[in-house]
Amino acid sequence: MMTQEQCSHRNNVQSSEKPQVYKVGIYGWRKRCLYFFVLLLMILILINLALTIWILKVMNFTIDGMGNLRITEKGLKLEGDSEFLQPLYAKEIQSKPGRPLFLQSSRNVSVNIVNSNNQLLTQLVTGSSGFKAQGKMFEVKSTSGKLLFSADEQEVVVGAERLRVMGAEGAVFSKSVETPHVRAEPFKELRLESPTRSLLMEAPKGIQILAEAGDIQAICRNELRLESKDGEIFLDARRIRLMRLPEGKASTSSSSSGTRQTVYEVCVCPNGRLFLSQAGAGPTCQINNSVCL
Repeated sequence: MMTQEQCSHRNNVQSSEKPQVYKVGIYGWRKRCLYFFVLLLMILILINLALTIWILKVMNFTIDGMGNLRITEKGLKLEGDSEFLQPLYAKEIQSKPGRPLFLQSSRNVSVNIVNSNNQLLTQLVTGSSGFKAQGKMFEVKSTSGKLLFSADEQEVVVGAERLRVMGAEGAVFSKSVETPHVRAEPFKELRLESPTRSLLMEAPKGIQILAEAGDIQAICRNELRLESKDGEIFLDARRIRLMRLPEGKASTSSSSSGTRQTVYEVCVCPNGRLFLSQAGAGPTCQINNSVCL
C-alpha cells in the first residue's frame, strides 16, 4: 500500500504541471486565403446579379413575354420588325387588324407546302430573278369570290370581263385560241396576223367582222377565196368596185366608133373568171382565150 507521504508527493507534482489548451479553426495564411475567396465569390455574385438585371432590363423581360414578343392564349405576338435567321415554322401568320404584313429578305422569300413524307407539293418563291409558283393549280379570285384567273396542266382560264394586252407586239399564241369576242380598244386598230403560216377562223354559227367607223382590209399575196357551201355570197353596198380586171378584145362594131369607150360590161368565163368588155348596143361578151384560160 502507498504510504501517506507518497500520495502527498504525487498530488504536489500534478498540481505543479500547467493544463494543456488545444486550438480549433483555421489560422495564419489559410485564414487569409479563405477570406479572400469568400470576398471574391461575393464580388462575382454581385456582378452576376447586376448582369442578370441588366439583361432583363435590355431584353425587356416581363411576365407576358420578352421585348416585342408576347405570349398570348392564341400563340406568339410580335410587335415591330422581327428578323429570323433560321427557317420559321408556323400554322398561321397574320398582322394586327388594320395593319399591313411585310415580308422582307435580302435574297428570296420561299413558302413551301409539304406532305407527311416531306415531299414538296406547292412552292412559292419570290426573289431577285422574279416570282415563281409551283403547284397543281393556280387561281386568282376577287374579293367577291369571282374567278379572275386560273391555270393548270389542262387549260388557262381568264374570268375577267375584259383581257387587255398592252404590249407593242400584241399577243402571240403558238396554238389555237378560243374566244367569243375579239375587239380592239376605242380608236385603236385590230390586227390578226400570222407572219409565216396561215390564219384560220372557225365558228359553227357564223363569223361577223364589223367596223362601225372604219374600213376592213383583206390583203393576201396569192388568192383570196370566198366560199359558201350551202348558201350565197352577198355584196351589199352603194358602190362595188372591181379593180384591175382584164379587158377583153372589143368587137368590130364597137371598135369602129371613134369615140373613147368609158362604159364596160362585166363578163364571166366558164371557169368563173371576170373580165371587162366594151359595152355596146347589144351583148359584147365574147370568150377570150387570153383571159379565160
